[in-house]
Amino acid sequence: MTVPLDSTLVAQYLSDNPKFFEEHADLLAEIKLSSPVTGRAVSLQERQMEVMRDKYKTLELRMGNLMRLASENEAIANKFHRWTRTLLESEDVGSIPHAVTSGLKTAFDVPQVTLRIWGAEADYQDEWFVRGVTDDARIFANSLQSPYCGTNKDFEAVRWLDDPTGITSTVIIPLRKLGNKDAFGLLILGSEDPARFTSLMATDFLVHIGETSSTALAWLLA
Repeated sequence: MTVPLDSTLVAQYLSDNPKFFEEHADLLAEIKLSSPVTGRAVSLQERQMEVMRDKYKTLELRMGNLMRLASENEAIANKFHRWTRTLLESEDVGSIPHAVTSGLKTAFDVPQVTLRIWGAEADYQDEWFVRGVTDDARIFANSLQSPYCGTNKDFEAVRWLDDPTGITSTVIIPLRKLGNKDAFGLLILGSEDPARFTSLMATDFLVHIGETSSTALAWLLA
């Protein structure tokens, strides 16, 4: 009676004897395997080629995705650079809030941008960027440990935009001095496109925007 071979032992034997197919090269053409691609029986050599082609396609797709992400990140970095340069070109401290908002609108093509700060020096108490801030807005700002990016849930901060009607997606970034847990303001970006800002978006660059804005705007504080 023929005892069936253990497939694990066969695999181990072939692994331990790499010259087996060199000594029995004819088997490479004789052994037939079912191809998951065509469904027909193919030789071991053909099956190996199919596996290699599949691996190559997978690597090709992965490389394509990496190149696309690299290109997108480069584009965002260039926009960030242009916006930062706009801040550095501000003629005086009082013009920085406008430079922050207008720079973001231009560099990142955002439909609407605004901001509010509290605790500003007395010279700025009548400026647009300190008006209409309630205690609830301050509490909300302190609760944000990272930028909010997603659906507009009728946030008070979104109502500070020039035309909040129709804003469906928003970014709300808390403004903080380095090392402070309490926020001294909020930066708001809004769009009528519900897909412009979503909860699935990465927030790395938004964090950088918040840190840069906070550093620039802190000069206005008392």
